[in-house]
Amino acid sequence: MVAASLSPRALYEEVAELLRQRIFSRELEPGSWIDELKLAEQYGISRTPLREALKVLAAEGLVTMKVRRGAYVTEVSERDLTDVYHLLGLLEADAAGVVATEATDAQLRELQALHQELEAAAVPGSEDRVRFFAINERFHMQLLAVANNRWRDQMVADLRKVMKLNRHNSLLKSGRIEESLREHRAIMAALVARDSAAAMQRMHEHFKNGLEAAA
Repeated sequence: MVAASLSPRALYEEVAELLRQRIFSRELEPGSWIDELKLAEQYGISRTPLREALKVLAAEGLVTMKVRRGAYVTEVSERDLTDVYHLLGLLEADAAGVVATEATDAQLRELQALHQELEAAAVPGSEDRVRFFAINERFHMQLLAVANNRWRDQMVADLRKVMKLNRHNSLLKSGRIEESLREHRAIMAALVARDSAAAMQRMHEHFKNGLEAAA
């Protein structure tokens, strides 16, 4: 029984995380109907915590609740994607500007270390795109942590969940890893130079190009 392995935190939160990962891995495809009865049986739980979990995912934009039809994995429209990348570009560019002027030398070294991991994950011949994008996300999360604005962090976290619904397309675009790496080099160079305006501009460009790859 899966329920026996769940952590002591609220059951619906644990179920929400399990479903969230199944959505991100595309085990549950965008547009697919979520079979509550089947899932409750799989997890060995009643439908009450499952429904609470679905409400959490609906609030995050990952699930869409349809009257008398149940819950579906959200399908991201072209407009949705454009709006999400636009807002992420604004928020993370602002964070990059803050980091360029306020980060300590030690914090910049931490970001440089993550960037080196990104470089290593993009060596010619490597097909581990999932690992590259995982490190890429760690870099962005670390930059946000250094910028230290919890309200911005919360907004970015929610937007990135929606972005992940369409991450599959950007992973498949030929040459995107190389492009993304060049963009990260430019961002890192601006941060090290303590050039706030350049850091913000490079981050804007990064999300603009990311949208083109995801579309």
